[in-house]
Amino acid sequence: MAFFVPSFSYLRCHLSLPRPWISNRKQVAFGRPVRASAFRRPCLKSSIFGTGMILSKRTNAVIPDTPLLGTTNVLDAFEDEYGGVVVDPTFLPNTSNAFSASLRSSLSYWSQQGKRGVWLKILEGQADLVPIAIKEGFIYHHAEPGYVMLTFWLPDGPAALPSTSLYQIGVGAFVMNEKQEVLVVKERKCPSHCAVIWKIPTGFIDKYEDIFFGAIREVREETGIESCFLDVVAFRHAHQVTFDKSDILFICTLKPLSFDISVDESEIESAQWMPLDEFINQPFHQEDEMCKAIVDICIARYQKCYTGFAAHQVTSKLDNRVAYLYFQDTVEAAGCVPETSWYKV
Repeated sequence: MAFFVPSFSYLRCHLSLPRPWISNRKQVAFGRPVRASAFRRPCLKSSIFGTGMILSKRTNAVIPDTPLLGTTNVLDAFEDEYGGVVVDPTFLPNTSNAFSASLRSSLSYWSQQGKRGVWLKILEGQADLVPIAIKEGFIYHHAEPGYVMLTFWLPDGPAALPSTSLYQIGVGAFVMNEKQEVLVVKERKCPSHCAVIWKIPTGFIDKYEDIFFGAIREVREETGIESCFLDVVAFRHAHQVTFDKSDILFICTLKPLSFDISVDESEIESAQWMPLDEFINQPFHQEDEMCKAIVDICIARYQKCYTGFAAHQVTSKLDNRVAYLYFQDTVEAAGCVPETSWYKV
């Protein structure tokens, strides 16, 4: 199945701080030309944002809030916002006997106080305390490099504590240049049935990393190509993937800002700019329902017959966080101009 993609020229991306990179291209939705929008679609470039974070107090059960006053033989801990307690790992007793005695006294005291969940973070150097806590009824919640988190539910009945992360998040980057060539890679280590496939760059996003940043980084790491994010055009949701977790893969379109390829030989066997017809006519892409659907959507995006979700920087008063909200300009697509000021970005 062949596709014809009309020629197009990339418009200049410019910087309008504190906003992200913005593309001033004309907006369309499902093939219908529309008027200029009050929303400007961002073309995001990772180097503007770096890897810094704006931290604020989170509203979940494991963040300390109010210190519990010192009580004889009770572990140092803080109340959280949900009626539970968070034990301070830096002041845990150094010996097993002292820890066991303090833990029992603490559970009894917190139960009398009407507390609910107990969060016990044990650092790597305190690993000998884990079996003691398990013996007292604590259960594993999650582990990260340097610590393990255990929990205990004090009230009768099923525990109401939030579970650990159930998902892993990945990105796939569809990058096409003005010659209608797609940036594709052939992975060095992959299942045998995928060894001959030329595919778009993909990978997992890092901790605290935005979706758009992850897509830009994966393209750079695998191919050496600098790019700027345009939008999310689709996502794939699957279950029982790695370590039995669910998996979400965001398919993103990006605009290339450079063109000379330099592969990461530890992960990628080869990379190239492949003519569009050659890419979509690979037998695997023709036979695989999901891959074909992804390619069709990305092509429609470049044909200006489909619009995805662009990243808009927003702040919420609920937690004072700066975040990115991904959405389609539905107001623009409908051809209406809102009169209320809350539509303004």
